[in-house]
Amino acid sequence: MTSSDAAFEQLLTDARQWASQDPDPATSAALIELAGLASGGDAGAAQELGDSFNGTLQFGTAGLRAALGPGPNRMNRVVVRRAAAGLAAFLTESVAAAAPGTRPRAVVGFDARYNSDIFAQETAAIFTAAGIETFLMPAALPTPLLAYAVRSLDCDGGVMVTASHNPPQDNGYKVYLGRHAVSESGRGSQIVAPYDAEIAAKIEGVGALDSIELAENGWTVLPTSVAAEYEAAMAGLVDREHFPARDLKIVLTPMHGVGGETAVSVLNAAGFADVTLVAEQAEPDPDFPTVAFPNPEEPGALDLALAAAADSDADIVLANDPDADRAAVAALDPATGSWRMLRGDEVGALLGAHVVARMAAGAGDEPQTGVFANSIVSSRLLSRIAAAAGYAHEETLTGFKWISRVPGLTYGYEEALGYCVAPDLVRDKDGISAAVLIAELAATAKAEGKTIFDTLDDLYLVHGLHASDQLSIRVADLGLLDAMMNRLRVNPPEAFGGSAVEVSTDLAEGSEALPPTDGLLYLTRDQSRVIIRPSGTEPKLKCYLEVIQAVETAAELPAARQAAWTSLDDVLRDVREALGL
Repeated sequence: MTSSDAAFEQLLTDARQWASQDPDPATSAALIELAGLASGGDAGAAQELGDSFNGTLQFGTAGLRAALGPGPNRMNRVVVRRAAAGLAAFLTESVAAAAPGTRPRAVVGFDARYNSDIFAQETAAIFTAAGIETFLMPAALPTPLLAYAVRSLDCDGGVMVTASHNPPQDNGYKVYLGRHAVSESGRGSQIVAPYDAEIAAKIEGVGALDSIELAENGWTVLPTSVAAEYEAAMAGLVDREHFPARDLKIVLTPMHGVGGETAVSVLNAAGFADVTLVAEQAEPDPDFPTVAFPNPEEPGALDLALAAAADSDADIVLANDPDADRAAVAALDPATGSWRMLRGDEVGALLGAHVVARMAAGAGDEPQTGVFANSIVSSRLLSRIAAAAGYAHEETLTGFKWISRVPGLTYGYEEALGYCVAPDLVRDKDGISAAVLIAELAATAKAEGKTIFDTLDDLYLVHGLHASDQLSIRVADLGLLDAMMNRLRVNPPEAFGGSAVEVSTDLAEGSEALPPTDGLLYLTRDQSRVIIRPSGTEPKLKCYLEVIQAVETAAELPAARQAAWTSLDDVLRDVREALGL
């Protein structure tokens, strides 16, 4: 027998052993069938089986996320039970060290993807058996509601079973830490290092599957009023005194996710009565039948919403991803006469300026303090808005787990459609509270005879026209990402778009402001910026480009836009060349 034959026989043995202990009859049967096909010579089945057992799904700063299916490298009840047991051990130990004699508390939520409810219920049963006071969400609800509950229920931890805007075959396990595990600025935020490694070690230390105890009862299923409390808190964010306009015709899509009912309730309670759901995408559907990918950023994802908006002569389109932690905005662009979705950086700047205006309106004679923050790959426009208003500003690593931890945070965003407008309530990105303030600023602009594009132009006249673009390069082999990054480090580019590189920063070296991360940042003489980094969640190299055009009058804006687009094209060409594409 060759070594490859022996390895294949071991794979079949591992598969049959897994199937014999799998508590889920569906994945157990699927695994037996897959092993049978593989042993019969089906090459596709053999490849799928090999990948399912190709190591163990790693617990990281995003928790767990993978395709559903049997085996240690997939999302299933075995993997989730082990994760829950390890997390329970971590929470128990953390609370015992920080507050001896205190019983740990945790809350578990879930979306409407396949198996989300089962994964959540079993997590609640394992937490309860481990002695943790456990709360379970009453239904499939948005991720921001779980993040809100971690803080409002004063919990030590939270779990949200969701794969956000991933394809239908995926699911995930997102972990939050609360009162005794982290500092106040991180309470209710997603985990970061070193907590991810500490939890992973606890999961690794979990014994045999049959040693994990599941309670038959004892956890608390929260009343539906938890959703009503969140809705009231988010609707209460509006400033009716200083921004009373509510005349706004909204088309909203929850993208087949769990945010529709909650978002409509919040917008209505905030005074926005004219909200129309995109009928084909209104109800939760784990198959996401009308979109190729259930992500508002993907081409075509908003087509139905834009068509509905055009048909009904709406003022604005609001879109949430399936777990409603992100928000997208589209409107009729007067420059082109066509509907278009705004970039995350454009919405990030609009919301930042609106938060500044709200603080100024409500301050009276009292000086206001606060910190505005965005990820390093997001636009520099927010930093200029904050500085002009006298507020501090911080840049963080990519990922909302870093933005939400900024001490004194007032407002934070990332270009990937993530916005935190109420950090005291939800210490994470929240597409529903963001939608409320977007509606408020859009209604205010409309009452003044303007569009949100006019509001954006007003910001450009003060701070310069900031234009951004992205290049994503998907690879089949992760080794290619290292090769491309190494190419840049060995042969650093000298210019982008005809402007010499004046600052070249290897983000892997870290700094006083930022922990080390794999990425390269370039600033040119004309203030163009290029950041290149491997994606943390996908086999992609991501390139973020930004150019700034000075503009003094409204009459100069069309020419400045054209110049910015030309500059971005030139920079993009040089990025491709530097990468050897």
